[in-house]
Amino acid sequence: MNKLVEIGEAIKRSNRVLLCGHVIPDGDCLGSVLALGLTLERLGKKVIMGGPDPIPEIYHFLPGLDRFIVGEPPEYEYDTFIVLDCSIPERLGQGYQEFLNKDLVLINIDHHEGSQPFGDYQYTDPKAAAVGEIILDLLDVMKVQITIEAAVNLYTAIITDTGSFRYENTTPGTHRRVALLLEMGVPATDINIHLYEEKPVAALKILGAALDTLTASTCGKVCWMTITREILHKAGALDEHTEGLVNYARSIKGVEVGLLFHEISKDLYKISFRSKNSVDVNKLAAPFGGGGHTRAAGCVLQGDLKIIQEQIITAATLAAGGSNH
Repeated sequence: MNKLVEIGEAIKRSNRVLLCGHVIPDGDCLGSVLALGLTLERLGKKVIMGGPDPIPEIYHFLPGLDRFIVGEPPEYEYDTFIVLDCSIPERLGQGYQEFLNKDLVLINIDHHEGSQPFGDYQYTDPKAAAVGEIILDLLDVMKVQITIEAAVNLYTAIITDTGSFRYENTTPGTHRRVALLLEMGVPATDINIHLYEEKPVAALKILGAALDTLTASTCGKVCWMTITREILHKAGALDEHTEGLVNYARSIKGVEVGLLFHEISKDLYKISFRSKNSVDVNKLAAPFGGGGHTRAAGCVLQGDLKIIQEQIITAATLAAGGSNH
C-alpha cells in the first residue's frame, strides 16, 4: 500500500483524469468524487467525473453534480484513472471496468474491510469512517485549498457513511475532520434537511410497504423485510427510495441483524445486511460474494427468493447465536 503523500504526488503529475466511484452511488461515493474532481479542476487538470448509474434525487443539491456524467465515460486520451470507494472491479460498472486494462496510471482509494485493492497506487484504510475522510486528508497532504463546494461534498460523504455519526465507525478523528469542514462554512443544517427531511411521498409509501413484510426469526435476533418489483411499482417508488430501509429492521429491540431483500430486476436481489453489536456482517456477506463493513454490508444474488432468504436468514441467525427452532 502506498502512503497518501505518494498518492498526492501521482495525482499532481496527472493532466487528464477519469474519476469514478462504484455502481449505485451513495453519499460517500458521490461526495468524494465531486470533492476531489472539483479540486483537481481548480489545479488546471482536465477531469471527467462519472459513473454508470443515475444519481439519487437526495444528492441533487451537491455542488458540481452538473459536471458528473451518468453512463459510459466519453472517449478521451486520459492519462490517469482514479477509483474511489471501490476495490472490487465488478462494482465499477459498464464502461469503467474496461479502463482497468488500459495503459493509464491507476489510483485506487478505499476504506472497505477485506477489499482487494488494484492499481499502480493503492490506499485503503478500513478505520476511516468514509472515503471522504481520506480525501480530506489527501488534500491536506497535497497542500491545496479546499473550497466551500468541496467541503460541502466532503461533509455529505462523511455524514452519510456514519449514519449521522450514529455508527461505530465514527471516531474522534471523524469529529475533528467535520469540525474543520464546519469552520470552513459548511451549512450543516441545510445539508441535513436535503438528506433527511425532503423525502418524496413515494419514499414513505415504500417504507410502509416494506414494514408490511417485516418478519422476525423465532429467536428474535434476526429481522428482515422484502421489496419486490411489484411492491416497488405499486408504491410508485424508485430503487433509490429503498436506501436506508434496512435500518428499520435492525432498530427493533432485541434484533442483532437486520436484512433487506430488494429485487433490483427479475429474480436478481440486492441483500443489505446491518448489525448492532456482535455480528460482523462483512464476514456474513462474504460467502455470498458480498462484503462491506463490520456493521453494514451487502451482496447481490440471482435465483429464487425463498431459497435465497432461507440461506441468508439461516446464516444470519447462526451468526447472531440464535435459532429458528
